[in-house]
Amino acid sequence: GCNPLAETGRSKLQNQRAVLNQQILRAVRMRAGAENLLRATTNNKVREQVLLELSFVNSDLQILKEELEGLNISVEVYQNTEETFSIPLVPLGLKETKEVDFTLPLKDFILEHYSEDSSEYEDEIADLMDLRQACRTPSRDEAGIEMLISYFLQLGYVENRFFPPTRHMGVLFTWYDSFTGVPVCQQNLLLEKASILFNIGALYTQIGTRCNRQTQAGLENAVDAFQRAAGVLSYLKETFTHTPSYDMSPAMLNVLVKMMLAQAQECVFEQIGLPGIRNEFFTLVKMTQEVAKVGEVYMLVNTAMNQEPVKENIPYSWSKLAQIKSDHYKALAHYFIATILCDHELQSGDDEDQQEKALSQLYDYMPEGLMVLTVLKDKVQRKQLGKAHLHKAIFYHEEALRVCGLCKKLRNIDVLQEVLTAAHKRSLLKYAQQETEDDFLSLIQAPDILPKTEYKIETIAPQFSKVKVKDFFHRLGPLTVFSAKQRWTAPRTIHIHHEEGELGFGLKGGSPVQIYCLDPACSAASMGLKEGDYIVSVGGVDCKWLGVNEVLEKLRNVGEQPIEIEVIS
Repeated sequence: GCNPLAETGRSKLQNQRAVLNQQILRAVRMRAGAENLLRATTNNKVREQVLLELSFVNSDLQILKEELEGLNISVEVYQNTEETFSIPLVPLGLKETKEVDFTLPLKDFILEHYSEDSSEYEDEIADLMDLRQACRTPSRDEAGIEMLISYFLQLGYVENRFFPPTRHMGVLFTWYDSFTGVPVCQQNLLLEKASILFNIGALYTQIGTRCNRQTQAGLENAVDAFQRAAGVLSYLKETFTHTPSYDMSPAMLNVLVKMMLAQAQECVFEQIGLPGIRNEFFTLVKMTQEVAKVGEVYMLVNTAMNQEPVKENIPYSWSKLAQIKSDHYKALAHYFIATILCDHELQSGDDEDQQEKALSQLYDYMPEGLMVLTVLKDKVQRKQLGKAHLHKAIFYHEEALRVCGLCKKLRNIDVLQEVLTAAHKRSLLKYAQQETEDDFLSLIQAPDILPKTEYKIETIAPQFSKVKVKDFFHRLGPLTVFSAKQRWTAPRTIHIHHEEGELGFGLKGGSPVQIYCLDPACSAASMGLKEGDYIVSVGGVDCKWLGVNEVLEKLRNVGEQPIEIEVIS
């Protein structure tokens, strides 16, 4: 992971978030105390004083949450640093956590449950804690993603090894809500695993926002990153359905998945337009539908963000940005179709059937009294419908600028203002270039444009199998037997004597091997060996991972000398 003490934009942001989380925690505790006192007291003077204090605490809490929201849309840290003329994309901030000390709980469990010398596992426990610590500040690249996935997979082993379903281990995991800063604590690994998954998704969004959107490769990487982010968050929603932290609730994750897919769709549109948009009939038809699709998906994101209960916790600037993008891209769709109608009169050599078919695909309906072919052929109708679309484009541009002005954080993003203003001026100029005389058709309303895309944007499921992870506690033995939910006796030592070249028992199974077909009259049976016992060591050498042939070879190699084996039942 990156160094949290380094004076970089990323580490400064992490430190600011950590400080805010602590302040929010204090404010939440004060509020809880005041509310308890309010319920308990009957003294009116005390009630008045507590109510006054409560109003101050709630006000402070709101200010702190707004500051946290500001960090969540921190353009200067998360966005690509190249000179760009693109609307900013929204990244997710990583969830913060407190340090966890696994040492004593795991050492105690190894001694008690596995009957092994826990001091021999200090290096493995240290490796686990080092990996967790590094996951708090992962690098924003594939190496960071791989590290988070490796810890997530390692947690699967740790859960099976050390966390029995019937008791708590005494390890407390604390994670802070990414949006509100409110801490959530749990003693099982559910919260830990879910939070790491959330951070994998969040890291993908940060990688996506930092891609260079002035190149095809950069845009391809951004599309891929946002689809992968959506895939991880979708997997989190389906797999961990009862997470206590609100940022990982099904309703919130549903909105975040929609938002990431919308950003992928936006980058696809930028990809198509990157080489430049030719002012040609069929090219503009395609661009109209593609950009209308971007406007539609952002409209759905904005609608989802304004539903209860998500509305209370989603950053205000995010929902406003989704609304702005919806209006901006709808405006572009109307501008493109206006350009088709105003700049491309039907010529004698044009294929009017193809043009009619292409233009018909843009509309669900036509204004009363108009037909597509007539509009194509009639210069006046064509100009008037074009002006109607420009009028609607200008309306959407102005709405986008108005909404942008309502949000202080978005007002301060210069590139956003520049993009919206430039697009607005372009539509105004186009409108001014059209003939000024109006007739009755000037009253028509431009119809809505049907969105359509040739590029399928969908979630990419996380591919955990691509990251190879070795169980840190591999030496404890195969998980099928040596897990937290299994119980067995303490190891027993049995002295094996060869009797006329025979052991008096057979072996079966995988690793570890089991005693099979035990002769009740043999010396091993008289010393306490039982049918079905697992052999864990031969002659002081651990053999929990050895198969039947390897263990038999060790037993036969001792010749006439007796040998000690350790078994468990």
